[in-house]
Amino acid sequence: MVKNMQMERMIGMGLWVAILIVGLSASGLAQESKPAVPAPGGAASVDFGADYLLGPGDVIDIGVWKDETLSKSLVVLPDGKISFPLIGEIKAAGRTVPQLKKEIEQKIVRFAPDPIVSIEVRQVNSMLIYVIGRVNAPGRFSLNTNVNVLQALTMAGGVNPFAKRDKIKIFRQEGGKTTIFRFKYDDVVEGSELQQNIMLQRGDVVVVP
Repeated sequence: MVKNMQMERMIGMGLWVAILIVGLSASGLAQESKPAVPAPGGAASVDFGADYLLGPGDVIDIGVWKDETLSKSLVVLPDGKISFPLIGEIKAAGRTVPQLKKEIEQKIVRFAPDPIVSIEVRQVNSMLIYVIGRVNAPGRFSLNTNVNVLQALTMAGGVNPFAKRDKIKIFRQEGGKTTIFRFKYDDVVEGSELQQNIMLQRGDVVVVP
């Protein structure tokens, strides 16, 4: 009787060990077969949408279908222009990708009938905002996606203990005029003044007194 119980216990232990080994083996196989995620190629990820306005310093890839000689990677110059083969200088800054694409197609049609032009923003360098005053890491920040005021303050290390949290201001220049937006930190965080948490635009200055 005792021997039978011992035998049953040994068989049970053996089955448990076998199941454990099979489970570990399956886990190992699953890890080995998991595809590797390739590292980014170095270009910044752009997430502004089709209405994004190009600016000086932005890098764009322009391709003309079936004509590799007209496919170029260009940087928008400080004066807002790019230089493209056959058609010369074109104003790029302040325009969307569809607008620039349309003009290039219209001007290049003399040299390439029925051109199919593609434009991709490879790197955004002109989307700069500034956070100054009583934050832990004030400075200039280059963006590759849209951010709101709270996110910008987080990028700047957050407000410091001496900040006047209800008197934060955002300065925006448009058409030669400066618009000031008020931002009450505690009210926004508590959810009572969420409309003050505006999306920032190129050149906005967030001031934390």
